[in-house]
Amino acid sequence: MLVACTVVTAAAVIGLLVAEARESQRGKWLCKPLASAGFVGAALAAGGARDRFGAVIVAALVLSLVGDVFLVGRSKAAFRAGLGSFLLGHVAFGVAFVLRGVDARVTALALGGLAVVALVVGRWLWPHVEPKMRAPVVAYITVITVMVAPAAATVAARRPATLVVAAVAFCLSELSVARDRFVAHAFLNRLWGLPLYYGAQLLFAWSLTVR
Repeated sequence: MLVACTVVTAAAVIGLLVAEARESQRGKWLCKPLASAGFVGAALAAGGARDRFGAVIVAALVLSLVGDVFLVGRSKAAFRAGLGSFLLGHVAFGVAFVLRGVDARVTALALGGLAVVALVVGRWLWPHVEPKMRAPVVAYITVITVMVAPAAATVAARRPATLVVAAVAFCLSELSVARDRFVAHAFLNRLWGLPLYYGAQLLFAWSLTVR
C-alpha cells in the first residue's frame, strides 16, 4: 500500500505538471488533490497512527493537503487560506521533530544559521509583496525557519537524515511558490518546485517506516 500510494502521487504530479503547462484549471483540480492524498495515504500505510510522532506527521501532511487544495484557487483569499494551512503544517512538523528527539545545542546553532538565510529571503521578497501580505509572509518565513532547525537537530540526536532532507526540500520548494506568486509568474517555478515539494512530503511519509 505504501508503494502504491507513492506511485499515485508520482503519477498525479506528472499530470499536474502537464495541467500547469497547459494552464488547465480542471487538470489542476483533478491532479493536485490526488497527488496530495497519495502522500497522506503513504503516511498512513507506513504506520502513521502507531505513536505520537507518526500521528503528528500525518496531521502535518493533512494540513499540507488542505493547503494544496486552497492554492488551486486563484483568489487572494484562497492564497491566504492556503498560507495559513501550510503555516500550521510547518508548526506540526516542528512538533513532530521534537517528539522524535533533537539535540538542543544543535537546534540553537541551526536557528542562528537559518535566521541569516531567512533575512536574505525576506529582503529578496519584501519589495515584491503587497503591504497586506507582508505580515503573513514574515510569519511564514519565521515558522519555516523554526521548523527546519529541529529537523537538522534530529541527525545530531542519532536519528536518520530523512527528516532533515525532507524539511530542507520542503523549504526550498516554498521558494518556488514565493517566486511564482510575488516575483515572476512562470511555469518554470512549478516545474522544479512541485516535484521537490511532493518528494519532500513522500520522504516525510516514508520516514515513518523507521522508528
